[in-house]
Amino acid sequence: METKPVPFVPPAPKPRAKPPSLLQMLGVMYRNPLELWGEPSYNQPWISIRTGVGGPLVIANDPGLVRHVLVDNARNYRMAPVRQKILRPILRDGLLTAEGDVWKRSRKAMAPVFTPRHIFNFAAPMLARTQAFADRYETLGRTDVARDMTSLTYDILAETLFSGEIAGAQGQFEKQVDRLFETMARIDPLDILRAPDWLPRITRLRGRRTMAFFRGIVTETMEQRRRKLERDPASAPDDFLTLLLKAEGPPGHKEGLTRDEVADNIITFIGAGHETTARALAWTIYCLAQAPWERAQVEAEIDAVLSAEPDPVKWLERMPLTRAAFEEAMRLYPPAPSINREAMEADEYGPLAIAAGSQILVMPWTIHRHRKLWDRPDAFMPERFHPGNREKLDRYQYLPFGAGPRVCIGASFAMQEAVIILAGLMSRFRFDTLPETNPWPVQKLTTQPEGGLPMRVSRR
Repeated sequence: METKPVPFVPPAPKPRAKPPSLLQMLGVMYRNPLELWGEPSYNQPWISIRTGVGGPLVIANDPGLVRHVLVDNARNYRMAPVRQKILRPILRDGLLTAEGDVWKRSRKAMAPVFTPRHIFNFAAPMLARTQAFADRYETLGRTDVARDMTSLTYDILAETLFSGEIAGAQGQFEKQVDRLFETMARIDPLDILRAPDWLPRITRLRGRRTMAFFRGIVTETMEQRRRKLERDPASAPDDFLTLLLKAEGPPGHKEGLTRDEVADNIITFIGAGHETTARALAWTIYCLAQAPWERAQVEAEIDAVLSAEPDPVKWLERMPLTRAAFEEAMRLYPPAPSINREAMEADEYGPLAIAAGSQILVMPWTIHRHRKLWDRPDAFMPERFHPGNREKLDRYQYLPFGAGPRVCIGASFAMQEAVIILAGLMSRFRFDTLPETNPWPVQKLTTQPEGGLPMRVSRR
């Protein structure tokens, strides 16, 4: 009888045996927050502590508590100040950072683009861009998969949401994204210490040129499309960009978006809309390369479906093993490893008292690796998400796209895109690790492989 191979355990920080000092904490938070968490974070339903910096802190791991904060009593929990201090200089009033009426207006304006009908219409261009991108592998034996997935998901974003009309040279884009996450996407120690805003943050000073690059792209992209709409409205694509521009209201009007809000939402999607999917895809390819028995099942499924079903709209439903591998990679390396909230009023959940002003950390990183929620939580085991198993999971123990009113608007887009990309690439090529493939997960808004993912690509 054939024995099942031992599951692959991908790299991750080991839980700390004891809490760090304040100085150590500041250093770790800047360098890599994933290395901060101790054993209790992976074993307890919640941790309530007084940090001495910024008031009480609650780390929420219990699915019921997560639901309480993000869904049942979501009105009491606003975006945490530290999170906003990191993201708002980048995205301003984009969908990820806006609150109140500004957020409601943006969400309402974007919703039509992410209906199932629209997302299904994106399947063909997603596949076309994947196939065009894959052609470069025909003469390439070695590549950085992390960089490649950034390029490919950007190509798809530009084609589907902007009809290929994003201004600027794409060749600069990947370098600028890396620069953005290396500088402005880090937690600045001054923010942890609640230092006044007038004190300059080195991280933001270093990122000014990068932000100017992205803002320049957005301004030019908007003006190009506005000119097209003014010349001949019928010639302008009916896409995300046009939808946002048409949602712009006159100055002082409370229903439509302001011109600045339109720009902020465009930069949110150009700068961050593809990034989470790119990172999750890269980790998926890496994990499958390190678990050839899992990869063989995924390849067999892809080959069978592609030989019988050419329509990529149907692939997500017909490739449960491929989808499961992607979902398991997102469990181990959640694209957004932390969700930060602040309690506006005192609250309670069972025996847990939550004081007004408490910082609430819903940590997909620790929840997805929690000893009480998962069997062998550190191992890559896509079977957790196979049909019949996935349905047994609590909705709030798996949070790759968040939950509640602010759940990721592009979740369905990302799932369809991921399966199409994996099928398009893995049907033609095999990705294997190299001796120097030694990734280390680092939190810079998303969960990134430090040093990239150098891999060898060969024809299947």
